[in-house]
Amino acid sequence: MRGSEDASVPVLRGPGGHGGATVPAPRQRCATDRADYSPYVARYAAFLRGINLGRNRRITGAQLRSLFGGMGFEDVATFRTSGNVVFGADREPMAGMTDRVEGSLRDSLGYEVAVFLRTAAEVQAIAGHQPFDRELVERAEGKLQVVMISAKPVASARKEVLALATDEDRIALGDRDLYWLPSGGIRDSALDPKAIEKLVGPATVRTKGTIERLAAKYFPG
Repeated sequence: MRGSEDASVPVLRGPGGHGGATVPAPRQRCATDRADYSPYVARYAAFLRGINLGRNRRITGAQLRSLFGGMGFEDVATFRTSGNVVFGADREPMAGMTDRVEGSLRDSLGYEVAVFLRTAAEVQAIAGHQPFDRELVERAEGKLQVVMISAKPVASARKEVLALATDEDRIALGDRDLYWLPSGGIRDSALDPKAIEKLVGPATVRTKGTIERLAAKYFPG
């Protein structure tokens, strides 16, 4: 998914991995390695859940850029291999855009992909936010994680999520983001991600460092 990846014509599979069809890359302005975007469209980041985590859900940056370009988005770029797509679009309700992207990905890939959209301002806010004392973050062996969710949790759910925090797994809440600081590796953490999702709905996780680097490259200023 990096800018240096081969942008050859991708082959996308239908449901179950059968019926492969060659999808020509649409004519589009691509911005994989630059940040000089058109000032006339809004900028967004889409964080995809479950991309490139298993053998059967592999997709290249070139394929993602082609798919998002085919949806009519401009200046499409991908960042790393965890399903992070940056693009320009005319302004429209976030819920409608999310449904449109998820539907198009489902039709093209043959499986469900949850999409978590953030505006340029929201990405910048996440990158710049310091939910915990810097000393705590520097002392922790684990990396600070950003858990993105679809909607702001209700007050009761927020209270229950915060009750899951311990000195080993610190939690802070934003509007549609949860910050998790594990004291060690996330695989060794006692915090149950399923318990969190039961309270706040589906989520996708990125390290805060990834968000910071994405913001610096594609949403400067």
